[in-house]
Amino acid sequence: MKKRHQKQIRLHGFNNLTKTLSFNVYDICYARRAEHQEEYLAYIHEQYNAERLTNILTDVADIIGANILNVARQDYEPQGASVTILVSEEPILTEKQLEDAAVPGPLPDDVVMHLDKSHLTVHTYPESHPDNGISTFRADIDVSTCGRISPLKALNYLIHSLESDIVTVDYRVRGFTRDIKGKKHFIDHKINSIQNFMAPDTKRRYSMIDVNVYQESIFHTKMLLKDFDMDNYLFGLGKSGYTEKELAIIEQRLRKEMSEIFYGRNTGTI
Repeated sequence: MKKRHQKQIRLHGFNNLTKTLSFNVYDICYARRAEHQEEYLAYIHEQYNAERLTNILTDVADIIGANILNVARQDYEPQGASVTILVSEEPILTEKQLEDAAVPGPLPDDVVMHLDKSHLTVHTYPESHPDNGISTFRADIDVSTCGRISPLKALNYLIHSLESDIVTVDYRVRGFTRDIKGKKHFIDHKINSIQNFMAPDTKRRYSMIDVNVYQESIFHTKMLLKDFDMDNYLFGLGKSGYTEKELAIIEQRLRKEMSEIFYGRNTGTI
């Protein structure tokens, strides 16, 4: 079937709509001893250091159609990173690229990236439970754009690049722009769910819940990874390092952590 593009609005002046795509992503593991937790933090630093985050955001800038003007980055001790990338909206975009600005894009510690009046930011938060072995890493990501380019183009790339257990995604459109007749437009593309812009394999891998406020152009999707393989969550020791009873308790603790984060409320102690 031939793809049909949404007709572009003819504007009077610059498109002043601000479109923001926000992520909270969580990576969870079980690390029994202090040395295992240190190993986990070292692994997190390897995966989410300033260089890798810079590479990810460089790809995002390319995907949404932005020119990078300047890069500054810093890794911190004992963990964490910051990156600032200044960019401008791509000066040469074809009409087809502009038509495709809000369609699903390709698949694939603090970070800030600016697009003229727009920005990308990432903040990372590693932490651990004081006494039951659970360690949780969280990254907060914002992709905010002004003009005709859209952060939705980078949605699938970011989800696949971070490979997280839990993802909460918010998308909102703010402000207004005017067409050549002076009429205000408070959104310039069709959307009724963030899931509209997700790749099929993403939908297969995650259970998802939507909470949307259509009249305010606010869209929220929570994602929980369906597959649970204990080997992916044990850090420092494999399954052979635990008894069957211990593994059952660890799985219960991991699932409890995931459930509480996904639903945003405590469910009691184990």
